[in-house]
Amino acid sequence: MNTTFSCVGCGKCCNDHHVPLTLSEARMWAADGGQVIVLVEAFLGNGLGLPAQQREHAERRSAAVRSGESEAYVAITFAAYNVGPCRNLDEDKLCRIYERRPLVCRIYPMEINPHIPLNPAAKDCPPESWETGPDLIVGGNLVDRELSELIQRSRQADRDDIQMKDAICALLGIRTTALKGDGFTAYLPDMAEFAAIIDDLAGQTLPEWGSEWLFHVSGDDIAGQVLAAGAQVMTDAPANYAFISLRAA
Repeated sequence: MNTTFSCVGCGKCCNDHHVPLTLSEARMWAADGGQVIVLVEAFLGNGLGLPAQQREHAERRSAAVRSGESEAYVAITFAAYNVGPCRNLDEDKLCRIYERRPLVCRIYPMEINPHIPLNPAAKDCPPESWETGPDLIVGGNLVDRELSELIQRSRQADRDDIQMKDAICALLGIRTTALKGDGFTAYLPDMAEFAAIIDDLAGQTLPEWGSEWLFHVSGDDIAGQVLAAGAQVMTDAPANYAFISLRAA
């Protein structure tokens, strides 16, 4: 089945979405006075938390770390923190930074993760967006070459930025992660400190960050699996982050 798409300018995708940012975009967001949220998830070296077919993609955008006696792979997302309308929307629902808007905004409604198929029903776009317009997907393949290149740029930025993100998190005291598929740990760093750390690390050869990562999980059953794999589970109440559970209630 083919998919067509045409943006109708409703602005729904610019409301209540934490937009993933590249490292340079996160620094720009901070410079513009915005807040960045840090979202962290990880899977274990034995594959816990990740379907086997997704491992190659997940490893490439993750930092290899230690948790107890286990190897883990931590994915760190810097995202624009948007509760309600994006701070860059004007009164006509138009983007004030359209010419320098983040990559993910340019890519929407397509998915960046190759293991997540585009599902129009899961998008905020109204039905009329999918009824007319140019072909987006034909025969299961994305046919917009420019859009395909933007997706590849976003994936490459994930790979290129991960070691710096890990270093930034270390200096911010971020060392607790959720298990992939179980949730996220979410941090709201002080933006002046966040920007200063990025600037201080720019152009440097990054040292090895060997500090221990802990897992925050949604229940005792998940905790048992993580501990059985030799990893460490957080026992104290969180002080500097929130845990966002993805587990069905």
